[in-house]
Amino acid sequence: MKVVTVVGARPQFIKAAVVSRALLKYRTDVREVLVHTGQHYDANMSDVFFDELDIPRPAHHLGIGGGTHGQNTGRMIEQIEALLVTEKPDWMLVYGDTDSTLAGALAASKLHIPVAHVEAGLRSYNRRMPEEINRVLTDHLAGLLLVPSMGASDNLKSEGIVGPSVRVVGDVMYDAALYYREKARRPAIPVLGDLHDNDFALCTIHRAENTDDRARLGGILDGLAALPIAVVLPLHPRTRARMVSAGISFPDNVRVIDPVGYLEMVWLEAHCRLVLTDSGGVQKEAYFHGKPCITLRDETEWVELVEIGANCIVGASPQAIQQAFARMLTCEISASVQPYGTGHAAERVTEAL
Repeated sequence: MKVVTVVGARPQFIKAAVVSRALLKYRTDVREVLVHTGQHYDANMSDVFFDELDIPRPAHHLGIGGGTHGQNTGRMIEQIEALLVTEKPDWMLVYGDTDSTLAGALAASKLHIPVAHVEAGLRSYNRRMPEEINRVLTDHLAGLLLVPSMGASDNLKSEGIVGPSVRVVGDVMYDAALYYREKARRPAIPVLGDLHDNDFALCTIHRAENTDDRARLGGILDGLAALPIAVVLPLHPRTRARMVSAGISFPDNVRVIDPVGYLEMVWLEAHCRLVLTDSGGVQKEAYFHGKPCITLRDETEWVELVEIGANCIVGASPQAIQQAFARMLTCEISASVQPYGTGHAAERVTEAL
């Protein structure tokens, strides 16, 4: 069996790493062809992941990135289609909710190649998010929907997607958290030299709804400025560019660093006191490492974390950020509650394929 896997953004590299490892370990009759669209084209956002996660270099690198959603998706479809005509795979395997995900699913479906979607069924119910459009369309194209939780399965059921094509496999990001926890390393960055365990907060900001809205971005930074703790902010290139163009400066308690590799990010997540983020993946990773999370969005697709009290949603309000910080500092994350499986999701993905 031949599987073409399409990745393009850093969370997808992490997910692909654990599934690729499972394919190699449990199946000798599967050949995987890895395609990197280039959606994340900065070396710190992409290349370093292949080195750290021990992922084989992609068989194909499309070098597509930096354009609008429409430009990127269209160019990806064109090039992926050409590859599929040559490779003739049995499955197209896609992850998550990026433009690369949708492009892979569309190209394959039009060539009648079945699509398997890892992380199917997630919904924020905010159609203004490009990611929401990508995940909904991909789910309705997929022939195998590999969902991380029962809630995700219920979302699909409400849209009429039921039956044996829907498999609750757990979350491959939990597999990754367990596997890479012992391999994590402290970032060798001077501005972090005096920080100790649990005496800093970790923040990431990258979604367009925050970076492209000066009022929201300013509100978030005002909220960070009011926190009685150092805040480590690995700065996404999109956020840096928007801040420069808007003339927004960083609060004194915020320590800005360049994007870090996955193993360094794991260390920061595991050793911080609390996480503030607009990233879906970082919300889960905070939980996997036993850290409370404040979500800098108006909704989340990871509703289970809100329901169990490990995560709270504050939007971009400075007051809400301050109030949530005080409240979440006392939050105890229970290791006995795990809505995303047992850490064997990659094996179940392999079995389903």
